[in-house]
Amino acid sequence: MSPDESNGHQPPPLRSGGFFEGHYGRLLLPGVILQSVLIGGGYATGREIVQFGAKYGALGWIAGLWIMAGFGVMAFLTFEVARRFQAFDYRTLLRHLVGPLYWLFDIVYVLLAILIIAIMAAATGEILRDTLGVDYLVGVVLMIAIVGLLNFYGEGLIERFKSWGTLALYLGYVLFATLVISRNWDRIVANLASGNHSMTPGVSTWLVIWTGILYVGYNLAVYPAALFTVRRQTRLRQTAVAAAVAGLAMTIPWFLTYFALMGFYPDPAVFDAPVPWLAMLTREAGWVVVLFGIVVGWTLIETATGMIYALVARIDQGLVDAGRRPMSRRTDGAIAVVTLLLSLLLARVGIIDLVAKGYTAMGYAMIVVFAVPLLVRGTYLIVTRQGLAFSEPSDPRQARQRART
Repeated sequence: MSPDESNGHQPPPLRSGGFFEGHYGRLLLPGVILQSVLIGGGYATGREIVQFGAKYGALGWIAGLWIMAGFGVMAFLTFEVARRFQAFDYRTLLRHLVGPLYWLFDIVYVLLAILIIAIMAAATGEILRDTLGVDYLVGVVLMIAIVGLLNFYGEGLIERFKSWGTLALYLGYVLFATLVISRNWDRIVANLASGNHSMTPGVSTWLVIWTGILYVGYNLAVYPAALFTVRRQTRLRQTAVAAAVAGLAMTIPWFLTYFALMGFYPDPAVFDAPVPWLAMLTREAGWVVVLFGIVVGWTLIETATGMIYALVARIDQGLVDAGRRPMSRRTDGAIAVVTLLLSLLLARVGIIDLVAKGYTAMGYAMIVVFAVPLLVRGTYLIVTRQGLAFSEPSDPRQARQRART
């Protein structure tokens, strides 16, 4: 499935058999890709869960419910519009949603992608140094090399890498959460039962809800990473199931982290830490910390890979639409490396400042350029049954041509 020098990112016609071409590819893989891209930025470190939920103490679960619902709704609208118009890159998708203003999403996406990858670089260096004893620079260079290779070989390898990564991730999260939650069960129950939200004493329920909505807003940047998997879906029922699976898969680690954090609320040693998960695991055996470093390192690479691959696919589609040849695999890998190097410079700001300052601004921007058009225009396109309804998977190149005529 890997693209060659002449075909770039245009995938070949789908095979009728194979594990990835069956129910897994249609119903589960889109959610696997989405959660794998989402999780590295903040779930892996725990920093985002503090900023967008756990700091509200016993009220934080409310944000979590809205996050789960929001992820599911946005996934359904994205998948179904992409399926109907065979829009397997975000430029094509946005042209159907906002027409000639699609370039606004380009600006926000590139800025947010670099911001998210900067957090990946900063977190990778810190986590590998603190867990495996690997020098900060060595950890970052290792991440750059792997992401570059994954983008070089394309979506076939990326699908497999992320599928195995998801399995390792969930096993790791269940282990880490079980250890931390079981050790602090009484304190978790006490905090939730008492309604403790002492870190934000004046917070209202509506502000907590809005925090969840905002979190969904800036995480909309992960959705383009899963567009290439939608080509396997042929019916609305499949996109609905895939979206429900995605919403659940994207939120389970959030709740595991949230409940683990409630066992330390409002301890500044954990809630002010650049990597709260590491602070929570300090009392565990050394092998647990080492395993955490390996699993989290994998997820950070997955996030950077997905963000960059979506950007590369968008550039390729722009070249194809302009009548030019797509980029070579070598160029794809080079773009990945350059993007990572730029993000590495931004990473020097520090994880806490990046999450607190950068994400909020980008979250509002994503809501304006993507969430609103998707909710309004996307819903209209689905309700009025516009686009093409396919009974069988088709060659994306032919489908895009039909959609434009």
